[in-house]
Order: sequence, then structure tokens, then C-alpha cells
Amino acid sequence: MSTDGALSRSRLLPSLLGVLLLLMGLAMLAGGIKLSLLGGSLYYLLAGIGLALTGILLIAARRAALGLYALVLFASTVWALWEVDLDWWQLVPRLAMLFALGIVMLLPWFRRPLLRQGAAPLGTGALSVAVVIAGATALASQFTNPGEIKGQLDRDSVPGMTNTAPAMPDGDWNSYGRSAHGDRYSPLAQITPQNVHKLVPAWTYRTGDLPGPNDPGETTAENTPLKVNGMLYVCTPHSQVIALDPDSGKEIWRFDPKLSTQNAANFKGWAHMTCRGVTYHDDAVYASEQSPTGSASAPVASICPRRIFLPTADTRLIALNADTGKMCEDFGDKGQVDLRANIGGFTAGGYYSTSPPAVTKDLVVIGGHVTDNVSTDEPSGVIRAFDVHTGKLVWNWDSGNPDDTTPIAEGKVYTRNSPNMWSMFAVDEKLGMLYLPMGNQTPDQFGGARTPESELHAAGLTALDIATGKVRWHFQFTHHDLWDMDVGGQPTLMDLKTADGVKPAVLASTKQGSIYVLDRSTGQAIVPINEVPVPQGAVEGDHTSPTQPKSDLNLMPPPLQERDMWGVTPFDQLICRIDFKSMRYDGPFTPPSLQGSIVYPGNFGVFDWGGISVDPVRQIAFVNPSYMAFKSKMIPAADIAAQGPRKSETEGVQPNKGAPYGVVLEALLSPMGLPCQAPAWGYVAAIDLTTHEKIWMHKNGTVRDSSPVPIPLSMGVPSLGGTFTTAGGVGFLSGTLDQYLRAYDVKNGKQLWEGRLPAGAQTTPMTYTGKDGKQYVLVVAGGHGSLGTKQGDYVIAYKLSE
Repeated sequence: MSTDGALSRSRLLPSLLGVLLLLMGLAMLAGGIKLSLLGGSLYYLLAGIGLALTGILLIAARRAALGLYALVLFASTVWALWEVDLDWWQLVPRLAMLFALGIVMLLPWFRRPLLRQGAAPLGTGALSVAVVIAGATALASQFTNPGEIKGQLDRDSVPGMTNTAPAMPDGDWNSYGRSAHGDRYSPLAQITPQNVHKLVPAWTYRTGDLPGPNDPGETTAENTPLKVNGMLYVCTPHSQVIALDPDSGKEIWRFDPKLSTQNAANFKGWAHMTCRGVTYHDDAVYASEQSPTGSASAPVASICPRRIFLPTADTRLIALNADTGKMCEDFGDKGQVDLRANIGGFTAGGYYSTSPPAVTKDLVVIGGHVTDNVSTDEPSGVIRAFDVHTGKLVWNWDSGNPDDTTPIAEGKVYTRNSPNMWSMFAVDEKLGMLYLPMGNQTPDQFGGARTPESELHAAGLTALDIATGKVRWHFQFTHHDLWDMDVGGQPTLMDLKTADGVKPAVLASTKQGSIYVLDRSTGQAIVPINEVPVPQGAVEGDHTSPTQPKSDLNLMPPPLQERDMWGVTPFDQLICRIDFKSMRYDGPFTPPSLQGSIVYPGNFGVFDWGGISVDPVRQIAFVNPSYMAFKSKMIPAADIAAQGPRKSETEGVQPNKGAPYGVVLEALLSPMGLPCQAPAWGYVAAIDLTTHEKIWMHKNGTVRDSSPVPIPLSMGVPSLGGTFTTAGGVGFLSGTLDQYLRAYDVKNGKQLWEGRLPAGAQTTPMTYTGKDGKQYVLVVAGGHGSLGTKQGDYVIAYKLSE
């Protein structure tokens, strides 16, 4: 064997690494130049030069490569610490690859061909020191947890405070938010922090309703079942209702409304296919001393004394006999009301209620979803109240004509394109009020054609008189909304202890992260709300509000900075930094722009339709905030056709026909499909409602089901769906992007248990007592089409093992 041949082979690895570092350096240099020209960090330009020169020296088998690489690694470590301190997930893209390559370069068989011309103690020593410092930095970061708040609630109750929600058996869950107050608090206490680890599956039911090839991409299972009348009531994405035995999961009856495609070829072009819930009405409850109105009323003769109200995806409201599943033929037209009446034209699937209606003693009240950003001529956001027995229209409140609630005349059309309410109502029958979390007027990102009158009730909370539909009060949370900041969560009603005594409160969680706390009888702020200056400068033809409201009780994140951009490697992080600096971002409420603007928090929301849950006895809120940046780019109308057809409500150019601009609105993601902003992206937290302070806050969820490699790294992932709390001191959540139902100690946030699910569960779980006297926890696991979680058709109940 020749000496030259052996030498040539020994130089192969340094040469290959040299080529790799040269290519890495050139790529980083090119990106670094672009970033620096945008006013960004100079690090990537300088590091690119250093890596490229190191690569050249390695190819030439020069020992100086060791010293130069030591300088690059040491400088990178110092820079990383300066930018992000000891934040492990922020350090990974900055140092992990460089650290690993530094170790390789210290290996004797790697260094040997570089030392033919003599030892290099200075270079070797410098590189050893740089590797040790980088490693020590990584090790030290394991003992920090940025964003986490550790705390302990020091009470089991607040003196004098009780659950004041409408009465029902402790083991029931008779409304979407358990009660019409939307509190999602159960007085059950069999499951405690001490025994919750014993939860095991009790039964599993398959609905058979799975997404098909002709369904929209956003076919989602967002249902929270009811437990009332001795049964569980489940609704599926295709608006089927199934009654189950709560102890065994055995099917009792099923109703299929046989959805119409509304003259479309199929459902594929629809924006959504979902059913968040159904609503229960029982005449006997209103005739009892436990009536939600506060006084018993005379019994009503009806062929359906107990009713389930179902909003369907093809724009109907159906009344079912809760005992049998048969249609109540005394309601509307043989059991149904056509909600297309007086609405005017709309694209197939473009108008229907995705959320359950509200019921009162005499009324069933319903709003409607309107597909965003299709045109400026969309259906009204009218709220309609029908007689709960006959289906006759009693009143209608149209935010475009708010003073006239007299039932609309035949042949007339409600105000086109008025702000809508697509989420869940809260109801206080003793005060005689309905609480509406309002959306805005489409298009979402351009408001040049809106009037002060059309915006009066947009993006806020409006309280209506139950009997008449007249406005009692309203409060706006986003002025002249250009960011799709509709109020998604169900308002939460509770009695709140304050320095001025006990107040009847309504809590409204918002996408911005503010939780507004108002006196629900007057709309006056209980927790202070301030108007804060926000960035100005909308696109031509539009304007911005000079200020926006901000509640003192909020989980709003700090504004993004370039250093917050993230990636798995330095290269996707660099691309995210370039994207960040290429767009307009002046902090929260940066207006949409032609160059593209960053929206943070994005329209996914810190809080969306999952809302919050409260414990009225402990006076705390249990919440699951998410933090995801989005980007919006306005497209002049003349350029929309060249962008290609809209793929879905969340993909492609949203055309806004009739407006001067369309919009592209999408999450701010790296080329690897991960968020550009650094984790954590999702948390669980508890708030002391007597002090308005966070008690604890912990990152929540793993990337097991959303990364190419199914490793359960606890990075804190977004969640969609809500929480619930119990008197037993345990809270539950299932909405994270990984497939788990989790239980937490509400006093300190410790995760006590998790149950692996067969599909995503982007919904709100619930709890009840079975006929066997046992407490169950139930979750629907059906996945979410637009979030990409695994889809299914599962209803799963858990109880404590014997």
C-alpha cells in the first residue's frame, strides 16, 4: 500500500467536511447579505464568511482550520447567549449543528491529516475550549424554563362564593358550556389529583362519520356532547345526532338529516363541515322550582316535552324528540325551520350555524357562520329567535339594522354583509339577557367601505334582551378590525368577588389575548380596560383606529423581534429572519399591507372558539392560550386572477369580490413547515380572578404527532378547543396538536395524567355521572382537517379503575 494512497484516503473526511462547510458558508453568506440589507443581524454574513474560509482550509488540509472554526463556534455561542440567553429551544438552531461539527473536528483521526506539518496546540486547544463552552451553555439551558410561571393556589374556595349557574343534577352536562352560563365547571369530585392517574377507558364508540373524498378540507370533529335526560347526545361533522347510553356507549337512537349539497356537485367546495354541539330544552325544568328563570311556570302541552335542537350544515334548524330522535312535527315545517329565509343568495356551504343555538323558556335563538373574504355581498349576520315549540319567528336582531327587531316581512332580505355571530351564546334568564360574541363585517382585512353604523357591534360583545331582541348594552374589543379578531369563545358568566363586593360578571376571551371582565347587567368594566396607541397606515382607501382596547387581565405576548425567529437549523431560521424583516411589523395591530404584514397574535388566536373555563368556588380561570404568528398580504383586485383559484378558506388568495383588494392570509412558517417564531406555542395556565394575576403557566403538549419523526418533545404546541374544571380540583384539556387527553392539578398546573387517543381531539371534553354513580370523562376524537391532525370518528369515555 502506497503512502500517498493512505494519505489521500485519510484526507477524504476533512475534505468532505470542508466542501460541506464551504457550501454552508456560501449559503449563509448569501442569506446574511440579504438579511443585512434589510436591516437585520450581521451575524449570518460574518458566520458565513468564517464557515466558508474554514471549509477552504479543510479542503487544503491546513491546521489553521481548527483555530478559525474555534473562533466561529465561540463567537456564535457569545452571540446566541446575547440574543436568547439560556433558552434551550432557541439555542438549538444557533449552536447544535456547529457544536456537533466541532466535536467531529476534535476527533484524532479527523485532525491527523491536518497536523502533518506539525502540532497545532493553539488551534486544538482553542477548539476544545469553544466546544466545552458551547456544551456547557447547552447543559445550563436544561435548568431554565423561559415562559414558565411556577405557583400554587393556596385555597380550595373563596368564602361566600358558590356556583351560581342554572341548577341541574351534579352529574349532568346539559349545555355546550355545561350550563347556559358557559362556565364549564362541574361540581363532581370523585376524580381528584390523588386518584386521576387511575383513569382508564370505560368504552369507545365509533360514529361512522368519517371525512370522504367529496368533503371540504376543513371537515372537523369539534363536538362537545351533552349528558342530560339519562343519555349522551353527540353530533357529528355531517350534522348527524346520536344518543348513547352514558354507562356503556351503546347507541340508543340516531338521526341523519340527509344533508343537501345546496345545488353544488358535492361538499368539497364548502368552507367547513362541522357541528360543535346541539342544544337541549325541557319543558318540565321550566315548570319546576329549578327553572333558570328563577320561578316556575305553568306546564306546556307539547308532543315533544324534551327537545334536541340541531343546526345543520345545509342551513336548517331541526327539533328532535330527545327521547326518540324523531322530528317534532309541531316545530316549523314538520320539525324544521329553513334558515335560508330572507337571507338572500350565497355560495353552497357559505352560510349556516356551526355552533349550537341558545334556548330559553320560550325561545330557541340562532346565529350563523358566513364564509370569510369571498365577497362584499354576503348573507346577513342576523340573530333569529323562534318559538321553542312552534318554530314561529318571534324577533330578529340584525346588526345592520339593530333598532328594528320586529319579524321581517315576507319577501324582504336582512341587511347584506352585516357582522355575524358564529360562536356560542351565553344566557342569563334571570337578568333576561343573551350575550353575543360578535364577528366583523367581511372582508376581514379591508374596511374602507364600512360605516360607523355597520361597525358598531362588530368584534365585541353585545347583550340582547331575551324577550324583545333589543340591545341592552354592547362593548367593542377591536375597533375597525382589520385582523379577523372576531370574538370566538363563548362568553363566561359567573359571580366575581371584587373589592367592591360580589359582581355579576361576564368574561370574554379574545384572539388578541385580552380577557375582558364586564358587569353583565350593565356592560361596565370590572377589570380596567385601557385604550392604547397602535400602529397606523392602512392600504389606500382604508384607515386604522388610533387606539385599541386592552384589558388589565390579559395573556398577550410581548411583540416579536427578529431574534424570536426560529428554525430547526440555522438555515431555516435565517429564512424566517429574512421573511420577518421583509414584511411590515410594528407590533400588535400592524395594519395589512401590500408588502405583507405580520399579525401577532394571529387570527388563530390566543383564545379562539374554545374559550376559557372557570371555577366559581375557587375564583380562578383555567385557560389554554396559543401563540402563532400569521402574515397577511393585500393583493390588488386586478392581480388576483394571476394568483390562481382559492384552495380553501385558509389557502390561496381570498378574493373579496367587490373590494379593491384580496388577501393572502397564512401562518408564518419555516420551509420545514414549523412556526417561524420560537416555541413554546401553547400553554396551560390558571388565573386568580380576585387579583387578575397568573397563578401558574406551563408549556403544554408535544410535537409527537406533528413532526416528521414522532418524538414526544415537550415544546408546547397550539391547542384548539377548550378546558373544563371540576370541584375535585382537576382540569382537563384535549385540544393540543398531539393526540392526548390530559389532566392537571388546577392549583399548580402539574400534569397528573394523560390518555393516548386514536385521533386528534380538537374539541372540548366534558364530564358526567353515569347511572352506575361513577364519574366519567368523555372526549370526541375526530381530528381537524385544516390543522392536519389525524382524523377519526371516536367517542371515548374514561372512568377510574376499580
